[in-house]
Amino acid sequence: MGAQEQAPGAGGGRRANGALEAEILALLHSAGGALTPGDVAERLTTPLAHTTVSTTLARLHSRGVLHRTPQGRGYAYTPVTDESGLTAKHMHQVMEGGSDRASVLTRFVDELSDTDEELLRRLLGSDE
Repeated sequence: MGAQEQAPGAGGGRRANGALEAEILALLHSAGGALTPGDVAERLTTPLAHTTVSTTLARLHSRGVLHRTPQGRGYAYTPVTDESGLTAKHMHQVMEGGSDRASVLTRFVDELSDTDEELLRRLLGSDE
């Protein structure tokens, strides 16, 4: 079991990789404004140290996911885009990391549901 995982049913321990970041992003998306690390820590479902929250926010900022503005002696954070924009950004990053874009796109389209494939066709056809 990895350092970020905990045994099923175990009380306490660390969250799975990405779970804290996902919770913080969801919280920031629903906040309607910038939040400080203290604000975020108060709203999390599991109590965490202020330093843990600050470090996580700083990492998300360094990856370009959050914007930060000075507030008092620290920063307040907001997402750089909405949830759909973040998903699209992640999809672009994955595509840029691959060596055969045509194969990746082909497999992606092959695995779409009929509904999603039709939506994609409509979206691509709207630019013609």
